[in-house]
Amino acid sequence: MCARVSLKLLVPSIRKSYSTGLVRNKSSTYNSRKEIPKEWRSPAALYGYPVNPMVGSVQKQIVNALHLGERERASALLSNISHDKHVLLANNFVEILKYCALTPDPLFVLEIWKTMEEKGIDLNNKCHTLMIRALCKAGYLEEAFNLMSNCTETSYLYPTLQKYNILLGASTGMNSVIHVSRCLDLMENGMLGKDEITYIELLKLAVLQKNLSAVHSIWNEYARYYSFNLISLRKFIWSFTRLKDLTTACEALQHLVALVFRGDSTIKISAEEKMVIPKLDVPIPFYCNQDNNNTGSPKVVRFDSNKVKSVGTVLEYPKSVLVTKILRLSFTDVIRACVPPKNDELAEQLFSLMQKLGIEPSRGAYDGLIRVLVKERGFHDGIEMLNLMKQKNLKPHDSTFAAISVGCSESLELGLAEAFLDQMAEYKSAYPYNKLLEACDTLDQPERGVHVFGKMKQLKVAPNIKTYELLFSLFGNVNAPYENGNILSQAEATRRINAIEDDMVRNGIQHSYVSLRNLLRALGSEGMISGLLHYLRVAENQFTPGTPIYNIVLHSLIEANEDQTAINVFKTLMSHGYRPNDVTCNIMIDCCSISRSFKSAQGLIAMMIHYGYPPQAQTYTSLVKLVLASEDFDEALNLLNQACSDGIQLDAVLFNTIINVASQKDRIDIIEYVMDRMHKEGVPPDPATCGHVFTAYVNQGFYNTAMEALQVMSIHMLSEENINKNKTVFEELIYAEDSEAESRALDLFKDSKENVAVALLNLRWCAMVGNPISWFTNQSQWVKRLSATNSFR
Repeated sequence: MCARVSLKLLVPSIRKSYSTGLVRNKSSTYNSRKEIPKEWRSPAALYGYPVNPMVGSVQKQIVNALHLGERERASALLSNISHDKHVLLANNFVEILKYCALTPDPLFVLEIWKTMEEKGIDLNNKCHTLMIRALCKAGYLEEAFNLMSNCTETSYLYPTLQKYNILLGASTGMNSVIHVSRCLDLMENGMLGKDEITYIELLKLAVLQKNLSAVHSIWNEYARYYSFNLISLRKFIWSFTRLKDLTTACEALQHLVALVFRGDSTIKISAEEKMVIPKLDVPIPFYCNQDNNNTGSPKVVRFDSNKVKSVGTVLEYPKSVLVTKILRLSFTDVIRACVPPKNDELAEQLFSLMQKLGIEPSRGAYDGLIRVLVKERGFHDGIEMLNLMKQKNLKPHDSTFAAISVGCSESLELGLAEAFLDQMAEYKSAYPYNKLLEACDTLDQPERGVHVFGKMKQLKVAPNIKTYELLFSLFGNVNAPYENGNILSQAEATRRINAIEDDMVRNGIQHSYVSLRNLLRALGSEGMISGLLHYLRVAENQFTPGTPIYNIVLHSLIEANEDQTAINVFKTLMSHGYRPNDVTCNIMIDCCSISRSFKSAQGLIAMMIHYGYPPQAQTYTSLVKLVLASEDFDEALNLLNQACSDGIQLDAVLFNTIINVASQKDRIDIIEYVMDRMHKEGVPPDPATCGHVFTAYVNQGFYNTAMEALQVMSIHMLSEENINKNKTVFEELIYAEDSEAESRALDLFKDSKENVAVALLNLRWCAMVGNPISWFTNQSQWVKRLSATNSFR
């Protein structure tokens, strides 16, 4: 026996059923202002049946009244029909019902139904179908079902598959699982079976429910009883692409192209301007004998893409126009389905095949191709395709501009990203704006971020929580990271934070974990301790903060020398059952350097090892700070040597910690030992290293040594690979005599290349005072002396 497509496949779980009351489609309109079709103006005959001229004239007046929105006059005319001396039949109402079905006007349909019942006028199938269509089209599902079940069956009024398909389509369109199940039960009890339209409606429901297995079941069952035609294949391709089954969608597309070249499908345009296949559609019973040899997937007819011809050369006009439309829509769907899996090669192949078939790609096809190209190859390829669209006078979709803008933002090309955003007309998604805000945050360009957010407000693009997360990161702090917070910057930060939170309230958006994290980081960078503790309590009340949130607060407290408050927050972290990680322990070891408690630091190191976190560079840095608080340089050097021997990843901060204190104490011997060790370990210096060492030599009166050391350290800040690649450019900046040279070097700051910019400015200064620049630092007398002096230490 052949079982029908199960509703369990279509609806895995029904959490909430629809009310048994009236279901309304709010978008329905009852009064159309379109011109009345000519066939409604001639009431002499209707669908082959003679119509009473007087009654027909009233029908025309009622349609005119409805068309003009004069509902009271239409009701009065309907009442006059019912009082007419002529015998009234159901066909006398067909013209009015047809108008109501197309408009739709369900309320007037219900009025007609009531009038016919009062006057004892028997319905026929034509009127019954039009009434059901009007009610369904307006979302009056309960009334439609009542009309279907309350009418007595006669020789001219009986259930038909067409009526049930209308009900099924409306139920599917409103995603009403209850009504779909009810309709299928009625069809099964009436033994009406299913036809091609039934399968298509079930297909729509499966897509709405995002049930790919149900679509495959319908695909296989449809193939068992019917031959695929252009319309059905178009529907299946649409379904597979919506549910991201790219493989089966491509198979169906191959079948579609092969079917076109066989030329055995005829397409016509229906009264509702829809493409249909005019053919005898024999219903398939819900239960029937099944061919056991035909249980597999449908056989897909393939074609050789190298031998395809233009559709126009295979089919004659106007058939070629309709077929081309179907092919264009189907190809576009599959190309767009290539975007989520980032299958740029398939998208290009399909795009090329469209052109071979003589199908001019649509804006949607270009949109899909550009989006996948930007994702996989970058925005440059997307811009090339965009220029091709302009040559063909095709206006890109907003989603096309959005995709290219996102690609530009990810490549930190902020000017281009903003330019493409400005070309969007009605794109209401915050995603491309968020990506540009994220790029502004990366490059520390809050001024541009203000303009981007203002553009969102101007275009009424609703921000989401991601937008506010980025706004807190962009605008939450004022002076950081280049200056410490002060009264003015803290007041400005407070004003900004309040403004952002007020906007969140207006848009009904609450803080997320990330927004609070960014807010805490901003408050900490400005040294706003009271606000920091306040929002920590907010985070504790709204979320499970976790160790990372506490780490941000602890770090900010240590930076503000609030060691006792940090200890209290650490105790809170432990009391709430959170497990400290290596960052937590390193921060608290740093806290011990403020309180000068070496014993506590040892306990924290034991805790780190217990939790499986071996000491890292930051750990040694904190310990070095602790011993240097007592000016114990010997122990500091021992810790440095131990860190080097442990094979951990070292950084300049560890070395700078010792160099800074040694510079303050005029310990040149310590500085030179640390610099030699730094060079041998291959750790490049940073601007802070240069500043500490240069200052120490100048304070001791060793000016030539200071300049030589500055030159060597600056060259070490530039990687060997960078020097080999850009040596000519660097030398032009160093030796340039024009006034713009330093500005060009400073421009590197804008690209987050701070070390490169500082190194080039240092070298330019060295060259200006007469020091020759040598890229081979091993030949430096300063480097040789450091190595010789510390070789036995």
